[in-house]
Amino acid sequence: MKRLAAAATTALMVAFASGDGHAAGGTLAPAQKWSFGGVFGTFDRGDLQRGLQVYRSVCSNCHSLKLIAFRNLEGLGLSPEEVQAIAGEYEVTDGPDDEGEMYSRAARAADRFPSPFANDQAARASNGGALPPDLSLITKGRAGESVFKGTKFREYGADYVYALMTGYEEEPPEGVTLMDGMHYNHYFPGHQIAMAPPLFDEAVEYTDGTEATLQQHAHDIATFLAWAADPNAEERKRIGIKAILFVTILSVMLYAVKKKIWSDLH
Repeated sequence: MKRLAAAATTALMVAFASGDGHAAGGTLAPAQKWSFGGVFGTFDRGDLQRGLQVYRSVCSNCHSLKLIAFRNLEGLGLSPEEVQAIAGEYEVTDGPDDEGEMYSRAARAADRFPSPFANDQAARASNGGALPPDLSLITKGRAGESVFKGTKFREYGADYVYALMTGYEEEPPEGVTLMDGMHYNHYFPGHQIAMAPPLFDEAVEYTDGTEATLQQHAHDIATFLAWAADPNAEERKRIGIKAILFVTILSVMLYAVKKKIWSDLH
């Protein structure tokens, strides 16, 4: 578990620190098929719940998710009881109590995911001086100018997250020399990343029986992080579609009224 956590920390930490998904020296990540892509897209609940498993088993050892409350997980298709059960596995700091002291308690649905470290200094001390970034908006942070390159809209940097997780190669291409302690990743800017791959086949045993391949892990965590960056995306799309339909119908009605009025005048 410690080896897995360390790999996850450094791989995500270094990868998400730079600019967009096509930074200098990197290779543009190939577009993937996402259920949530496009105007009418919605999140696949199975992908989301498996992505939550990957986050909790791997990423959460070092990376926070500060903008997501446990109650938001109902958007993944979980019941309030399931959400509370997950929250109860975490401890949060609360207080002060009647004596002015802070104390720890089991998390409730209204609480946000706690950080794995007490503070940034503790996080840096545990990760060789580097600060693991919060993952709440990480896919939006990766969706820079390069999202408009290619055959489709590359929503929220999910393509890059998937590519990074699956882009490791055991040996670098001929003519490429890796610095000590670095690993070759085809899609990482500069192609050299500090830690071993955080995900691999059967890294997480899915509770729904889905085959736990590297590609499945990468797909699910990318989907989950895309949702975390915009939990209200589906509702926003629904409202937008309704607004467009309303304006369209209103425009037709107004045009018909205008034609009627002017025909009477002439």
